[in-house]
Amino acid sequence: MTVQSDRWIREQAEAHGMIEPFVEAQRRDGCISYGLSSYGYDARVADEFKIFTNVHSVTVDPKNFDPDSFVDRQTDCCIIPPNSFALARTVEYFRVPRDVLVICLGKSTYARCGIIVNVTPLEPGWEGHVTLEFSNTTPLPAKVYANEGACQFLFLKGNEPCEVSYADRAGKYMGQRGVTLPKL
Repeated sequence: MTVQSDRWIREQAEAHGMIEPFVEAQRRDGCISYGLSSYGYDARVADEFKIFTNVHSVTVDPKNFDPDSFVDRQTDCCIIPPNSFALARTVEYFRVPRDVLVICLGKSTYARCGIIVNVTPLEPGWEGHVTLEFSNTTPLPAKVYANEGACQFLFLKGNEPCEVSYADRAGKYMGQRGVTLPKL
């Protein structure tokens, strides 16, 4: 597998809608940077957040997830409580080619503040808004800014298309829009 360059990412975004909306150059004027980089794409976090709460004292169970575990907020910046967690989504909608695996890494600006961004790999053939997981590992409240950079996606091209893609097996998170909660 080889990591793909800015030229390839731009071509796939413009000709095949791999990333929509697509920002062709890195933007960083007074904000956490986003847009096309040398070997990746820095995606933005949208203004929709689901912040963990213990108000209802529910148990977090990935097999039977209770939406009461979250408080919904639409805001320009999300305050994540100390040692807590929030879900969000990318502004961008992704369509992953059949011969590509996408890996996501958190932005160093957030990591240096104790805010960890986690995303599982985007599999070949998957499409949708990416649900982002933000963990505040600090004992202090932490801010996440909407419509600014949150993470970087790296595109790894395989030596051939996969035999069975995420779309072929009708994956449970296929075509997701908005912040998507765990599904069984």
